[in-house]
Amino acid sequence: MSEARSGSAASAPTVLRMILGRRLQDMRQHAGASLEDAARALRVKTLTIRRLEKAEVALKPLYVEKLLETYGADRQEIEEFVALAERANEPGWWHAYRDVVPNWFTAYVSLETGAKTLRTYEPHYVTGLLQTRAYARGVLRGGFPNGGEEELERRVELRLRRQSLLERADAPTLWVVMEEAVLHRTVGGAEVMREQIDRLLEASELEHVSLDIVPFSAGAHVGACAPFTYFRFEEPELPDVVYSELLSASVYLDERADVAAHLEAHTRMALLTSTEDSKVLLNRMRKEYS
Repeated sequence: MSEARSGSAASAPTVLRMILGRRLQDMRQHAGASLEDAARALRVKTLTIRRLEKAEVALKPLYVEKLLETYGADRQEIEEFVALAERANEPGWWHAYRDVVPNWFTAYVSLETGAKTLRTYEPHYVTGLLQTRAYARGVLRGGFPNGGEEELERRVELRLRRQSLLERADAPTLWVVMEEAVLHRTVGGAEVMREQIDRLLEASELEHVSLDIVPFSAGAHVGACAPFTYFRFEEPELPDVVYSELLSASVYLDERADVAAHLEAHTRMALLTSTEDSKVLLNRMRKEYS
């Protein structure tokens, strides 16, 4: 998954497709079959098998059935796997917003929707999952200055719909570390900022949300870099993933060393402040916008 943003819709799989791809790989290896063995069974190139296992292409039921037969799976296991593969090929809810969402970002939404734990670092803006409508409009208008009003509203709708995952019965744990600079960057005016700060204060009271704001007084620190998000999943088949975005590129990382480095940076930054100090800072900034 370690790749820069690019590609077609096929490069943005659902989490279920990722899981099944991993299972296919595990079953092949458990059966002692090589990539070449699997390719011969389907009469395709080994690249096709690699792409199936990495969830880079849709899981064709006929392909899946033939591979599982080759790996010695029983009929019930094959039927159950094929049924899951058909589900995995169905587009996620975010597919309805494909007119305003680039293919590389649909992978992010899929990971976000399926994650059990989210840890994010934001040096510039409030994280999207905690933005108010007015604040989101201001951020997105600045990020897409050439877009029309209809396009802007579609982007706002998508951002707000993503936030519904925090209201689920099985809501993920969200741990946000932000720079104090975020609160000083006025988006949409004082009223919008007051409303946004109120939203952050409300969110900080939720059991599954943690919010730490690194103050200016912390000085230089290990994470003073680009924003990033860490995803951990309940399913053991999926590795932890880190997403980071720059001005002209973004990357998904799942190599252990890369993930560990970002986790360590996130933890070190959180230690530079406390939840209570962050609330004090939020309340102080709210008064400044009054």
